[in-house]
Amino acid sequence: MNRLIFLTLLVFLPSATLAEEDSAKVQSGLISTADEYELNDFLWHFRPIVIFADTAADPRFTAQMERIRAEIDVLAERDVLVLTDTDPALKSPVRQKLRPRGFQVVLIGKDGKVLMRRPGPQSVRELTRSIDKLTTRQREVEERRGI
Repeated sequence: MNRLIFLTLLVFLPSATLAEEDSAKVQSGLISTADEYELNDFLWHFRPIVIFADTAADPRFTAQMERIRAEIDVLAERDVLVLTDTDPALKSPVRQKLRPRGFQVVLIGKDGKVLMRRPGPQSVRELTRSIDKLTTRQREVEERRGI
């Protein structure tokens, strides 16, 4: 009986580890600091969500990042990249262009237009609803279905 349990663990444990590694790769690739980029870098390829705060210790920033990490795969399906900027002193190109005050969540379309700007944490559902209403997103869904 112990051998059966051991063999079962040998079969399923590596696949669980691979799933965790894939999830970590997705998270690390989709969440980055804003000081490394300019918004024009993403035109027609990604929809940036920029999260600004005056410090990484801001409870609103922490809450927003927890929400995003919990459902990063849902955002990845919609070609979303998450950029964070928690240091106003750095004056990143993204911060200079969007000019936030304190905490702010900004959703930007693939065309570079600001779609949503909110002063408080947003649920992933609210973010995806805003994205799913876009005609570009509706076309992407149709193309993926082969319609």
